[in-house]
Amino acid sequence: MRLTAYLSNQKSLTKEDVVTLKDDWLTDNVIAFWEEYLEREYLANYHFSNIVLLRPSMSFMLIQTPNPLTLKDALPNFSKTTHIFLPINDCRNPSVAEGGSHWSLLLVSIVDGVAFHYDSLNPANRDEAITTTKKLGTLLGRDLQFLDLPDTPQQENSSDCGVFVCAQMKHLLLKKLMRADKEQKVSMSMGGKHIDASHARKAMLEVIEGFRKEGESRRSRSSSPHKNDPRSPPRID
Repeated sequence: MRLTAYLSNQKSLTKEDVVTLKDDWLTDNVIAFWEEYLEREYLANYHFSNIVLLRPSMSFMLIQTPNPLTLKDALPNFSKTTHIFLPINDCRNPSVAEGGSHWSLLLVSIVDGVAFHYDSLNPANRDEAITTTKKLGTLLGRDLQFLDLPDTPQQENSSDCGVFVCAQMKHLLLKKLMRADKEQKVSMSMGGKHIDASHARKAMLEVIEGFRKEGESRRSRSSSPHKNDPRSPPRID
């Protein structure tokens, strides 16, 4: 059984994905959905943005590929990109779907040449984040300084890491990068920021529920003369 939330690239969520949002370790699909939600709801209205939210599968592909230069055609064009968000997973086996046991977040400021690492079980994913930073530097053709941020808010259990990644991503994007002007220096520290994982889970579920209700509303109008109206919202099943 599938609960599908269609956005620009028809990213879908299964019922099992949604269940993980209640009290479990988040899947790749949930994090990818959240990234697309942020793109559609916020970045799309930020016309001067050159920020990329790299999907978990692409971040994993980057860390697993010996020569990152071979990925140029598979990854976005970063020639005009200022910042890249990368969810980092500690899975070491590329043949295991949804593998790994921990998520962290890497935010690369290409304009500053710095990779900021936010790990809610610091330093669990430090090695993976360093490897990703080096490979991304090779891909970009420049050295990147790796900066692990020990003041990152820490989770209190073993299952909230993905929720922390999503909450941090939204905070850094909306409260830091999108609020700064071009000449302003912004602290990328998350120090002092409290993350309520339970509240964050509920907020993400509310977003998904909102799309589901939009879908129901759209289906109820499907037999109307306006069913092909291009202004209709994304399809939700």
